[in-house]
Amino acid sequence: MPVYIGLMSGTSLDGVDAVLARIDPGTGPACQVLAHVHQPFEHALRNELLALNTCGPDELRRSQLAGNALARAYARAVSAVLALGVVDSAAVKAIGAHGQTVRHCPGGADAIGYSVQLLNGSLLSELCRMAVACDFRSADLAAGGQGAPLVPAFHAAVFGDPAADVAVLNIGGIANLTLLPALGEVTGFDCGPGNVLLDLFVSNRRGLAYDEGGRWAASGSVLPDVLEAWWSGEAYFHRAPPKSTGRDLFHADWLAGRLSRAVAHGAAAEDVMCTLAELTVVSVVRSLASARFAPSRLMVCGGGARNAHLLDRLSAALPGVPVEPTDAWGLPAEQVEAAAFAWLAGRRLAGMTGNLPAVTGARGARVLGALYEVWAQA
Repeated sequence: MPVYIGLMSGTSLDGVDAVLARIDPGTGPACQVLAHVHQPFEHALRNELLALNTCGPDELRRSQLAGNALARAYARAVSAVLALGVVDSAAVKAIGAHGQTVRHCPGGADAIGYSVQLLNGSLLSELCRMAVACDFRSADLAAGGQGAPLVPAFHAAVFGDPAADVAVLNIGGIANLTLLPALGEVTGFDCGPGNVLLDLFVSNRRGLAYDEGGRWAASGSVLPDVLEAWWSGEAYFHRAPPKSTGRDLFHADWLAGRLSRAVAHGAAAEDVMCTLAELTVVSVVRSLASARFAPSRLMVCGGGARNAHLLDRLSAALPGVPVEPTDAWGLPAEQVEAAAFAWLAGRRLAGMTGNLPAVTGARGARVLGALYEVWAQA
């Protein structure tokens, strides 16, 4: 199988994951990861990417410079994964790069909307001397889709089980579900916040990037009235799929506006943290119920797969359903999304479609991604 590099930097803004993988973009064994590295963002780049999620001065200039800086960060991750010596760089057919989402507004006033993933694909190709596939969402959006989530097709190729109904839950900044029936159509959607609100709250109250293992959340108690007010008061939770979301909705102002109810109850900070974690859990469990999908197992990927509290609460809410990281099925949780973009790059180069209309709502399947070829040095 040909070798690709997949690059992912997600809503959590914790850095870049790079995988080196053998990819079969067709119907065979989809992906064999050969190597993986994670490189945290430099503070200045992370802060700028976070700032560009909201309106601010001189956005066009800043976003273009951030796209250049992200290309350099991606190139360093490519160098790092190649430095492990698993294969020579000449063996890599292409890089599949997600880019950094800073705005996600499908639909909108013109019925198409937009989704912005910052990245200078030409610069990344120039720095790495490799073909680069990126901008994977635009073709789906142009066909009337949400442009997201795009990973369910990969989940189906890697984790689908012809003998069982299974679900894959990615907990990044946003949580998304893929429903993989043994028989029938694959579906999927964004449930709501994953880590994004948890990270914001622990950063504000404790100065930490995240709640390691969910230990602070586990030290508190759920505030039932607050939880139900948050759930009932947010229209996104009650929308039917296809649907997708991001920091455009679940951001610091959203959190600040909802904390007033908890403050009015005199809630301790650890109880608020516990309730925010439970909001993530509830959004997943109630989404499964709304879809009338009872999985025989729930496979969890993304950074949230290492949050023991979230996994414990999901297990408690889904009695009889094994809830485990995807590691148990051959692909470590931190590698799944980067591997998905290596796979999507393989699909792009093979001229094969990458979206699932039943997931995104697009009018049909489309070949995804812009391709930046390698040209001879002048």
